[in-house]
Amino acid sequence: MTKWSEHAWETIQPIYNKIVEHPFITELKEGTLPEEKFAYYIQQDALYLANFGKVLSGIASKLSDAEHIQDFLGFSTGTIMVEKALHKTFIQSFSVNISTEKSPSCMLYTNYLQTQLAAHPLEVAIAAVLPCFWIYKEVGDYILATQTATNNKYQTWIDTYGGEEFANSVTKAIEISDYIALKTTKDIQKQMLDAFTTASKMEWLFWDSAYQLESWRI
Repeated sequence: MTKWSEHAWETIQPIYNKIVEHPFITELKEGTLPEEKFAYYIQQDALYLANFGKVLSGIASKLSDAEHIQDFLGFSTGTIMVEKALHKTFIQSFSVNISTEKSPSCMLYTNYLQTQLAAHPLEVAIAAVLPCFWIYKEVGDYILATQTATNNKYQTWIDTYGGEEFANSVTKAIEISDYIALKTTKDIQKQMLDAFTTASKMEWLFWDSAYQLESWRI
């Protein structure tokens, strides 16, 4: 029987293809992405992670399986701490001053995740946070496998998401998603798929907003 995660990834494959084809990712891979755009991305990602960590903790508080609780607590502390340290490294490297106000896309994404946790079944919230793990791993692996540039100033970012430690967290998140999907109804499985797909679209939107240096129009 096909696992829920296998069907979910097949569903968002066209979205993932658009992500790795996006100029933010292609220029990041080659080290030619303007520092201003990467700095904007890092600032917005820091704002995103502050909310993402709270959603992960909220999921942990609603789980009943002790191992899964520990996994999500680990996601909300260990994984987030690694990413925050990564942000600090790059923020200190750039002299570009970017507003720390959430962009429209960042606000949309974080509010969406918070809504899934607050107003939908727990299984749906878990599916909604999965793209942030899974897509980042796949993008990191893709860049490591295809990059030709040497001395890439963004290599630390690439190595973090293409590394083994992050891959272990992603594997756990996928396994938990499959476990809960197997034990729930077809209707909730469909809701999980919808949330996973929507969050995957927002991953593309997040990178696009950084490339466009998105701002509020009023």
